[in-house]
Amino acid sequence: MITKAIIPLAGLATRHLPLSKVLPKEFLPLGDKPLLHYVVQEAKEAGAEDIIFVVSSNKKIATDYFKKAPQLEKILEEKKQVDFLESLSEVEKLANGLTFSYVIDKPLGDGHAVLQARKLVGEEPCFVLYPDDIVEAATPCASQLAQVFRTSEKPILALFELPAEKLSSYGVVAAEKMANRLYKIKSIVEKPPKNALPSRLAIMGRSIITPEVFDYLKKAKPNKKGEISLTETFGQMVKDGKIIYGYQCEGRWWECGNKEDWLKSFVYFAARHPQFGKEVRKFMREEKLA
Repeated sequence: MITKAIIPLAGLATRHLPLSKVLPKEFLPLGDKPLLHYVVQEAKEAGAEDIIFVVSSNKKIATDYFKKAPQLEKILEEKKQVDFLESLSEVEKLANGLTFSYVIDKPLGDGHAVLQARKLVGEEPCFVLYPDDIVEAATPCASQLAQVFRTSEKPILALFELPAEKLSSYGVVAAEKMANRLYKIKSIVEKPPKNALPSRLAIMGRSIITPEVFDYLKKAKPNKKGEISLTETFGQMVKDGKIIYGYQCEGRWWECGNKEDWLKSFVYFAARHPQFGKEVRKFMREEKLA
């Protein structure tokens, strides 16, 4: 069972400026919860017990979110604001049974960020989850990967099929189908041109990595952007004959890595909110927004 999860949070989030100047991207809301809430929940449901945040020096807010707030709770109890207390309780329930730690990193690429967590992970496999990718699924995406890993014990990447016109913005795999939704990756092409797509399977921000991936990250050289890329490292491993699998996860992928995608995702989650969704949808109809 995989019990550790790395959540990289050290990026600059420039595509969300000016908001990301003061608010870390992982705290952008979907409905009434931040992105970080969703990925930690997914990691926990997949069996993770130790959550490792890779943060920049000003992002300790990530661990603070999951800490108890006794003074605030006392005020809410005195004012008998039950609904707000229940909201805090939901976060506390999520944090229950989890250990949170963090390592500090400079924004030198997601591969560099993941590498910083190696000492905390040790010599065992772990999840890697990016908070700007949210998957709505009956079985969490990380859980789907874990089910495959139990038999393969090789690194595995989450894949989603996308329309051809969108794929030039993603890492796309050439792969051999091994079983239903399971692929053996032959190569990875970053941002391929539309006339040279290796497939329609894009890499999404969920993976399970092994100690060997850390070994490759340690010797990886920065790319033209001066960054160490996890995807490029996977590509090098495949070139060297290492086995890496891809799994086409069931569910719907909600992207939040840029303003347009995040706004679309936010509207969807707001309209589907169990408590407020009905009124949100009514408002949208009245304003002729839908």
